[in-house]
Amino acid sequence: MEFLYQNEKKYFGQIAGSMESLGLRELISLGAYDVKSGYRGVYFKADQYTLYRIVMTSRLFSRVLIPLNKFDCHSTKYLYSKTKEIPWDSFFSVKNSFRIFSTVSNSKIRHSKYASLVMKDAIADYFREKYGERPSVDTANPDVTFNLHIDKNFAVISIDASGESMHKRGYRIKSVNAPMQETLAAAILDLSGWDGTKKLYDPFCGSGTILCEAIMKYCNIPASYNRAKFGFKYLPDFNQEMYNKVLTEIHDVTRDLPEGLISGSDISKMAVEAAKENISDLEYDLEIFRMPFQKLGNFTDTVFVTNPPYGKRLGDESKVRVMLKEFGDFLKNNCKGCEAYIYLGDYKLVKSLGLKPTWKKPLVNGSLDGRLVKLELY
Repeated sequence: MEFLYQNEKKYFGQIAGSMESLGLRELISLGAYDVKSGYRGVYFKADQYTLYRIVMTSRLFSRVLIPLNKFDCHSTKYLYSKTKEIPWDSFFSVKNSFRIFSTVSNSKIRHSKYASLVMKDAIADYFREKYGERPSVDTANPDVTFNLHIDKNFAVISIDASGESMHKRGYRIKSVNAPMQETLAAAILDLSGWDGTKKLYDPFCGSGTILCEAIMKYCNIPASYNRAKFGFKYLPDFNQEMYNKVLTEIHDVTRDLPEGLISGSDISKMAVEAAKENISDLEYDLEIFRMPFQKLGNFTDTVFVTNPPYGKRLGDESKVRVMLKEFGDFLKNNCKGCEAYIYLGDYKLVKSLGLKPTWKKPLVNGSLDGRLVKLELY
């Protein structure tokens, strides 16, 4: 059986809402072609080398899906029969574990969990009938992950090329309340245009996600630096030699971090400790201060990239607005000639800064309709 991706060389990268244009640009820079934006994702074509490189280095995408089969699907009975037709032992054996993610919309099959169950039963029965036993389901740390997407009674079954969400870099050893997702931090840095020619400072560093992503961006550390398990390794045409080539190339371009280029602070002792530990996992040691921003002093020729606390992280909205007004005053009075890129999880809070943004860009963070604002501090 020839699988869909082998015939079409077409893949789908999942990405957070409002980041599709950034993802499209990243894919092109990594060598993809026929790139087209979709709903919360980007369709693209790539050769084998480029596919591996995208999965191993993309900082913005959460998953890359490799389609195996597609078909009209109006019932669970038909879903079961079409799923069972796929030669699953081309990808994994009874000794491996697997899991299934499903999304269902606008279809006669209405429940994604039930659709996953039907697909799981079909895979289990395929192995049981052929080998007398079946592989196990592992929802936490499976060997291979499959995706089922049904929309308007049309189903696509894919294998997850990354194996688990690509936002999991591996450096988040400690966390704080409501941590920023790594892919969002990477998108903010991308939009800031920061390239290492100026110092970067985060005065609300939390557990250090923005700082870690800034280190990885400047030092060319691949997003998958701490990952050995990839879903594409289970493809029947996986090329070990090609994988080794990509692995060597992406590690050969790393560079050292100049002292003092990236630093940050936070008022919380717990946050500072978490940030230091997470950064140490990248084998770097930044200056991280425990200090309220009001006492930081003056800055020149610095790029601020930060995510001030809000909502669950701070509590009372009135306190959030007061804090943001004070932060806006600090930037205006202490940071002449600097730029600030501030992400706020609630777009209604932008006015609280008391400064007119050069631009505002929507960035979705889970269920939050956030905004990234740029401030030029003359």
